[in-house]
Amino acid sequence: MADKKLKEVRTMFVERVSDGVIAPVLDDLQDKRVLNQDEAENVRAERRRAEQARYLIDVVMRKGLKASTIFIQCLHDRDPLLATELGLDASSGAPATVPLMTPSPTAQTSAAQAQPAQCEEWIQKCPLAELQRIKKSEGNEIYDIFDPKTRTRLALIICNIEFRYFKRRDGAEMDVENMEKLLKELGYKVEVKWNLTSQDMAETLKQFAARDEHQTSDSTFLVLMSHGVKAGLCGTDSKDESTDLLLNDSIFSAFNNKNCKALMRKPKVIIIQACRGKNEGRVFVSDSAGSPSDDTSITVLSPEEYEDDSVEQVHLESDFIGFYSTTPDTMAWREKKTGSIFITRLTEYLRKHAWNCPLEEIFRKVQNSFDDFPRQMPTKERTTFKKKFYLFPGH
Repeated sequence: MADKKLKEVRTMFVERVSDGVIAPVLDDLQDKRVLNQDEAENVRAERRRAEQARYLIDVVMRKGLKASTIFIQCLHDRDPLLATELGLDASSGAPATVPLMTPSPTAQTSAAQAQPAQCEEWIQKCPLAELQRIKKSEGNEIYDIFDPKTRTRLALIICNIEFRYFKRRDGAEMDVENMEKLLKELGYKVEVKWNLTSQDMAETLKQFAARDEHQTSDSTFLVLMSHGVKAGLCGTDSKDESTDLLLNDSIFSAFNNKNCKALMRKPKVIIIQACRGKNEGRVFVSDSAGSPSDDTSITVLSPEEYEDDSVEQVHLESDFIGFYSTTPDTMAWREKKTGSIFITRLTEYLRKHAWNCPLEEIFRKVQNSFDDFPRQMPTKERTTFKKKFYLFPGH
């Protein structure tokens, strides 16, 4: 029965649903007369996303089978990926008999120009009118995007799951699956590398930075996931904080304006899912390696030097943004079956907001979503963006 299914997935729904989904589902439930005005306003009055989600699902469950069935259908329409992950079938229980209210043709036309298509699209696409409005109003304040017919966007994902001395990173496969799908939807050709030592990671980054496709690309994404320490990421042969380590600095160095001229003045987005400190966890699996030690004992790998034959003087490091799963000295958390909280929420917010928000604003939304999870706070670091970076899905 639909109401019983909601009870089973209540906790996961509260943890995972985004505010970008709660609002339209709430509107749908009002239109279908599942919730009245007072009930809807009570949900909206809650300040935190998790409290809104908790209030919403509880009030629906109290209304019984029919209300729960309609709720599942609305959730499936607005976020089919989340509904599927929760095991909620849109056909569960009795069918909804009250149709959504249909706006007038004039209202439909006006709304279509300002809103992304919902339908069954996994990622919300940017309407042409919205793209043109942003380009006109923001002008030179945004990074150029190249013609999708001729550009050659590349993205790289490195994920370490199996280690010689550390525990397996269960659930990380889901992070790769979600991030790979997201980047492909954004127009990137995605390359995935698994289970590399620090030397292999450094060589992979060097080779990727040298790719000719960057010449005709407008940007790149680098996503790295592993066990980690404050200074960087652990390779698969790491046994403590002083062995087989890829420094955070070496990642930026490989793609700076000296070593990767093809991406000069183009956005370079670095996303890192890894611990940066030590603490014990109980419910989730942490991406922490080894035992606590003084940071001064960390042995770091020096980034390889490259020739520089440029005659133009530019900043060595520019047009970067680094988005880390957590602040220095703290842990990042991962659920064994569904993946890390950081990558899960980052993917959700990019899917929902990339159509009309610049990347830094989306990152801010992700940070705010962690108000209900005080054990972890994503952070932006080494941000040298000089313009706003819009991804404009669909363009």
